[in-house]
Amino acid sequence: MKSPKTLDEAFKLINKQALETFLKKHKDYGKGNILDMGELGIAFRVSEKFNRIKHLLMSGNKPTNESLDDSWIDIAVYAIIAVLLRKGWFEKLEVKK
Repeated sequence: MKSPKTLDEAFKLINKQALETFLKKHKDYGKGNILDMGELGIAFRVSEKFNRIKHLLMSGNKPTNESLDDSWIDIAVYAIIAVLLRKGWFEKLEVKK
């Protein structure tokens, strides 16, 4: 990934990474895992990610699986999915083929 020259360019790069993460995971999981527990389920998943990040930062341990950046991106993706769900878009819309 090239280094951005402006903050808005950096924001776009990370949003692009979040979209790629969403599409990759959505292909594997579909909508069922979100629709089963809705917004509360998303809150639990975000909590788990946050606790992982907190543990790694406080312990100084290096991640053995996904990077800290990946965990932060996952939280961003879950936040967007929660907004989509609240608007009624997540259930109704499909990923463009």
